[in-house]
Amino acid sequence: MNAQELLEQLNLLDENERIEAKRAQDMGKSTLETICAFANEPGLGGGWLLLGVTREELALFPSYEAEGIANPDKLSANIASQCASVFNTPLRPDISTEVLDGKAVIVVFVSEASPQDKPVYFKATGLPKGAFRRIGSTDQRCTDDDIEALYQSRQRESFDVGIVQDAGLEDLDESAIADYRQARAEANPDAEELRWADTELLQALSAIKRDAAGQWKPTVAGLLLFGKPVALRRFFPMT
Repeated sequence: MNAQELLEQLNLLDENERIEAKRAQDMGKSTLETICAFANEPGLGGGWLLLGVTREELALFPSYEAEGIANPDKLSANIASQCASVFNTPLRPDISTEVLDGKAVIVVFVSEASPQDKPVYFKATGLPKGAFRRIGSTDQRCTDDDIEALYQSRQRESFDVGIVQDAGLEDLDESAIADYRQARAEANPDAEELRWADTELLQALSAIKRDAAGQWKPTVAGLLLFGKPVALRRFFPMT
């Protein structure tokens, strides 16, 4: 989703399990805690932060509006640097600067970490206090039970969501993705994912995942569902 779509969602539904709004004039720990929570929460598929907005509490109908960020390039670089260094496993969020009402804001999309990389936690704090989960619109410190569940999920990753290492996004067929969108629209014209970009849609479907270098790679399921015929022959000749 882009900044305008996120703002509309905030004003319609407020903050929720997948969207967080922050003023974020500088890099605060609460921003990193939200990033950690989005990366850890099982089955969430990641989440968005919209930075540079405020919530007007005094109005009859409280709403979110753009406040702007004075130095978005510096803040974006700081987020990327912190995500790569403060956690036990590097995170590579998608970060973009956009304009709302003439003011610069930052959109951050955090992918859900693979089961093998969970729990994600602050190296300086350790476990369990350094790990967070996304519960509703809040970031909650993980309990011992949460940590145990995240470790157990490492053993439950199914074959179909595994990365196909030698494949790339160019092996996915845009027409197959369009066919999926059409079928989804026929089933539910108001489905939220129809408004997402292809990369966001594929990530939510576990059709693509980031590899250790932070690059998007198709999963087994992604290739079987959306792969070009030549890619299917190359990677799955028996099919």
